[in-house]
Amino acid sequence: MTGVPASAAGGTSSASGAPASAGSGAASGGASSGAMSGSVSGGASSGGASAGSGSVGSASLDSASGDGASVGSASSGVVEAGLPGGPRPARGAKVVAAAVNQASVWNIANFLTMLRLLLVPGFVALMLADGGYDPAMRSFAWAAFAIAMITDLFDGHLARTYDLVTDFGKIADPIADKAIMGAALICLSSLGDLPWWVTVVILGRELGITLLRFVVIRYGVIPASRGGKLKTLIQGVAVGMYVLALTGWLATLRFWVMAAAVILTVLTGIDYVRQAIVLRRQGIAERRAAAEETEA
Repeated sequence: MTGVPASAAGGTSSASGAPASAGSGAASGGASSGAMSGSVSGGASSGGASAGSGSVGSASLDSASGDGASVGSASSGVVEAGLPGGPRPARGAKVVAAAVNQASVWNIANFLTMLRLLLVPGFVALMLADGGYDPAMRSFAWAAFAIAMITDLFDGHLARTYDLVTDFGKIADPIADKAIMGAALICLSSLGDLPWWVTVVILGRELGITLLRFVVIRYGVIPASRGGKLKTLIQGVAVGMYVLALTGWLATLRFWVMAAAVILTVLTGIDYVRQAIVLRRQGIAERRAAAEETEA
């Protein structure tokens, strides 16, 4: 073993990572394979070694596997270091994730909204049956109105709690709210049970605030206030009492409840207008500040 051939010495040098294996083209497959495995176990890149052992089939296979290992370790190092150039997620990954997270249109919250919309024509038919003065039909109409109001309280809560908010629900829910309330007010005024100016004030406020929300939506969202929620509750109670054929002190009580509903309707409407003005001013100021920073 004292007389070590030059090719073996070249193989040893290759195992230590030096380019001496480039001159060992006549080396046997076993020597090249040993050098290759030595370079891989030493953690050095085997790209140079594989170039010198291209004439030996087993050495080519070993060098190919060595290149794969080195490239894999290098890429994993880039990923762990967080440097650019590492493997990136697929371009459509965010789109797929958004599609998975998007709630289905067919959920309980939207079902309740659709039920409220379907109750509107049935409510109108019951209110106007037999000239609108049949106590039994008015009682059935009140039941339909009460169910609609109850679903109005639950569908939004379910959508927010269980992440069931959809674009359909955002559009259909306010439409269903205004439809059942508007149908009840118009029927009551057409039957002479409620002055028309009350209907005009309530519906005008509701439609006006809805349009105002859409106008300022580019600056932000006007959240529903506690006063607005209380207004909705008092309106539902007042209209429900008018739908029923009440007499005596209950008829007097419903007058005062409706008066409270009208007052809350006007006050909350003014408050929403104020919020819209403030929100618009803030949005314009922020845009101007952003434009100035861009120019600077």
